[in-house]
Amino acid sequence: MVGIGALWMPIVVSALLVFVASFVAWVVLPHHKSDWKRLPDEEAVRKALTKEIPPGQYVVPYAADAKAMEDADYRRKCEEGPAGILTMRSPGRPSLGKPLALSFLYYIVVAAAVAYVTGRALPPGARYLEVFRISGTTAMMAYAGALATEAIWFGRPWSVTLKEMADGVGYGLLTAGAFGWLWPR
Repeated sequence: MVGIGALWMPIVVSALLVFVASFVAWVVLPHHKSDWKRLPDEEAVRKALTKEIPPGQYVVPYAADAKAMEDADYRRKCEEGPAGILTMRSPGRPSLGKPLALSFLYYIVVAAAVAYVTGRALPPGARYLEVFRISGTTAMMAYAGALATEAIWFGRPWSVTLKEMADGVGYGLLTAGAFGWLWPR
């Protein structure tokens, strides 16, 4: 067993590697360029949404509970469309500082969880491939495992979900490499 304190270096290094890889995946590589599409009449939609809509997550048509979903008016709206999920942010130009900092914090948390699981499973001096296998599996589960629920339940396109899952596998492999390389001897 290896204590989490002894694994601070692979935690930080793997978080840095994933941070850089995420930047490359989203900014440099072309595979996410088609993830977002322009609405057919963006200006009309923008004008329709100019009312004071607070930041949050919304669904159209809306039903407060299962009983409301049985209402004839709700069913009619579902059949007629449009139907969708909308996330509203605060107005203004998106800031990169806060999301970048939160992303890095998330990568640290994932790496700490990987350190905990791997540290409980393996002793100091474990072989590189043993560390790679446990830490990589754990990291892939964290980075890619829960993404399918967005496609299954909320209509996110599978093409987008599968690309993000592939990114998650890559992040898991980077994490596994860092842990295997920096595992205490």
